[in-house]
Amino acid sequence: MSVAKSGDTVRIHYTGTLSDGSVFDSSEGRDPLEFTLGSGQVIAGFDSGVDGMAVGEKKTIEIPSDQAYGPVHEEARQEVPRSQIPAEIPLEVGLQLQMQSPTGQVVPVTVISISEEVVMLDANHALAGKDLTFALELVSIG
Repeated sequence: MSVAKSGDTVRIHYTGTLSDGSVFDSSEGRDPLEFTLGSGQVIAGFDSGVDGMAVGEKKTIEIPSDQAYGPVHEEARQEVPRSQIPAEIPLEVGLQLQMQSPTGQVVPVTVISISEEVVMLDANHALAGKDLTFALELVSIG
């Protein structure tokens, strides 16, 4: 029986959960996720969890945050004067916005707090600092 190895194109059904059991992503009701194993297209812990699986095999893997989206970086949080945010944007905690870096790169940010004077924006990935669990099923190796 063949098993998935680096360089193979694999198709995986998955459900990702946080430590409290809440689902943050799933392929349920969609086509399986297709990627090249070992190519860096998915987080490191996901890649290594699929390596060695056989078609039809199901398993659950635990991925520590350092093999997922890394730690929360305080320097990725920034206070912006409220006056610099256009008045037509309805500010609320959890709102996703896009900023532009000095080099022109678009950076997604999330509003994490709002006061009269400043808005605190966070450019960390939403799953930074979190350990993840994935239920996996290898659908095919192609």
